[in-house]
Amino acid sequence: TLPRSNSPKIPMKISAQLLVSAAILGASVPLQAQVAAPGPRPDAQFDMMNVLTDHRLHNIDDERWNVYGQLTYISSWKLRFPAAYSNAGGSINSLLTTPERSYTGTATLYFGMRLWPGAEGYFVPEVISEQPLSQLRGLGGAIQNFELQKGGSPTPQLYRSRAFIKQTVELGGDPVIKASDPMQLGTVYQRRRLVFAVGNFSILDFFDRNAFGIDPRQGFNSLAFLTYSAYDFASDARGYSWGGVAELYWDNWAIRFGRITPPQDPNQLAVDFRLDRHFGDQIEIEHQHRIRGQLGTARLLAYRNQEKMGRFRDAVAAFQSDPGRNATTCTGFNYGSGNVNAPDLCWARKLNVKVGAGLYVDQNLTHNLGIFFRGMASDGSTEVYSYTSTDRSASWGVLGKGGLWSRAQDIAGVAVNLGWISRAHADYLRLGGVDAFIGDGNLHPAMESTFDIFYSLNFLSSIWLSGDYQHITHPAFNADRGPVDIFGARLHAEF
Repeated sequence: TLPRSNSPKIPMKISAQLLVSAAILGASVPLQAQVAAPGPRPDAQFDMMNVLTDHRLHNIDDERWNVYGQLTYISSWKLRFPAAYSNAGGSINSLLTTPERSYTGTATLYFGMRLWPGAEGYFVPEVISEQPLSQLRGLGGAIQNFELQKGGSPTPQLYRSRAFIKQTVELGGDPVIKASDPMQLGTVYQRRRLVFAVGNFSILDFFDRNAFGIDPRQGFNSLAFLTYSAYDFASDARGYSWGGVAELYWDNWAIRFGRITPPQDPNQLAVDFRLDRHFGDQIEIEHQHRIRGQLGTARLLAYRNQEKMGRFRDAVAAFQSDPGRNATTCTGFNYGSGNVNAPDLCWARKLNVKVGAGLYVDQNLTHNLGIFFRGMASDGSTEVYSYTSTDRSASWGVLGKGGLWSRAQDIAGVAVNLGWISRAHADYLRLGGVDAFIGDGNLHPAMESTFDIFYSLNFLSSIWLSGDYQHITHPAFNADRGPVDIFGARLHAEF
């Protein structure tokens, strides 16, 4: 991975003052959350675990417990953009063409504890709130802020994001040193091992981990680069699930399998715990390699969801056979479209299967510079149930650590994401249908693309200030709308 920084620590007194200031800021602004695992922290960075270790009150290399935290605030500004139409025929999912501001924030605590030999327990509470652009409507895989959640509110809410137990069974091999981090006790594992996790977590804590281990809160703002845009992993509206994961690590190889809970209804908070009937399965094979001495990673991931969801062609067929089965008449779960002349997925929901497969590759070019690629294809026949409206996606980019320009803890990156929807999905939207995120009332199908560039400036060891710019073409896969320009700023503090 791109290396940890060895910048000198700042004085504890100054750091404490900064953390108090950050806490006051966090209390005075709305707060929100994200679903990806946090990245590793530089060994020399200020945090309470290092402070306790420096005073011989904690053993950070062989931990029985640890506590970490973070505060983040992200603000986004969308400029006015052109569109041939918005919310045609009474549909509801268009991105507004007028200027808008969106914000999120995050306040998170990460508690870890060793329970018995080989067992670790983690508990992660979060405080959240948000204000999305256009009620989080009108963008496919190009949602401009990865922390936004479906159904979020400006009113701060406290909830549990994670509560799980991880058991490691050692199988031999060379020692692997794991530094103390959020959701990771400082310890030493064997290179060959079995790992089992059960409880409440984000599947992205285990599958398709962040490129080069960079914390998402220090990287790209766009959701397009959090994971595959077409990875419709089962989760509640906040991005979390219940279930279990099993992993086998064998030298440079790893294979993992997980089964997790879907929501009871698409993109809602209520969870369906009937894992024998409704579930999301995924399997991932990973290999680490070196090219000219530089580390790289390759992963193959496949998923299979079995849920009560609608197929696009079934919804269209139901409407064409009986126009009374339209977007305004369904008494079951629906998105509230007012388009009387449009089909609706609520008339087609039954037990269905959705599948997809993807490839991820990252490669260090130098000690501080790396490239990555993600590509996934889902079947495109069924509705989005938990993630974005994208059916096929491809992204690539470059990430650099500031050691290249004598700013060791700074991070910069530039990337592009391309997204497509299936013909069945496009036909449904062209007739005025909507899904969880998109539906303009009409459609001229086109590839949705996102260009994202950011710079994350580190100052005083544990605080980052970032700037981000995104250019989105054909929002919601519609050539009749856009392009859209969005500017973002982020303040992120760790302790």
